[in-house]
Amino acid sequence: MPEVQQVLPKYLQIAGHIRDQITRGDLRPGDEVPSERELAAAWSVARPTAARALESLRVQGLVESRQGSGTYVRDTQNVPRARERYERARALGTMYGAAESVEFLAAELVAGPAHVTEALQVAAGSRVVRRARLLRGAGDKPIELSTSWFAGTVAEVAPRVLDQERLFGGVGKYVAEVTGRAQEYARDQVCARLATEDERRLLELPEHSPVLVYRFTAYDSDNRPVEFDDAVYPPDRWAFHQEYSLAR
Repeated sequence: MPEVQQVLPKYLQIAGHIRDQITRGDLRPGDEVPSERELAAAWSVARPTAARALESLRVQGLVESRQGSGTYVRDTQNVPRARERYERARALGTMYGAAESVEFLAAELVAGPAHVTEALQVAAGSRVVRRARLLRGAGDKPIELSTSWFAGTVAEVAPRVLDQERLFGGVGKYVAEVTGRAQEYARDQVCARLATEDERRLLELPEHSPVLVYRFTAYDSDNRPVEFDDAVYPPDRWAFHQEYSLAR
């Protein structure tokens, strides 16, 4: 029989919350994270539990302790996946961290590639909305090639999806507000493959470079796809983290 999943230990919940803040860019390299005392008070836990949370982050290489000073975010190679970007958009009105710059490559109607029309559950060859962006991080280094796809009919009622500019709260929020189709849940898929010629050029990669491809499909309450995103990451970037208990 299937087993009921245990809730993560409190220290892992705290560590996961801080990790997500780091991944989303809310806490940037060099920022100080809350102290043991502050975490214990905020989460209503004992100091040893707060200490274990910070130790978990240190083991992951996300933070470092400076004697007599505090605990600070390290400069890591993490980039947020779609879920973290959507959470950031809901909370702060922007999907991108302060250290990230965004270059729009396209916002157009195109004939949908097979994997896109399949994900959006529209007829093969249908016209779809393509919003492609190149994200750069510290030192103007490319860190993500991201594309959002919508059914072509969305452009008829939400024309700003064809504007090559950032939309407050993210394009998903805009589409939901205009169409009335809120995104209720999502499904992620991840794979690795060799970069295409265009991906190598945009991400400044040498020939025969591998990339990580992250696909995200958002659904409404009727289980219909609203949005399909794919993001391509250079091989030196980590697109996601996951924590779970091994205790039985």
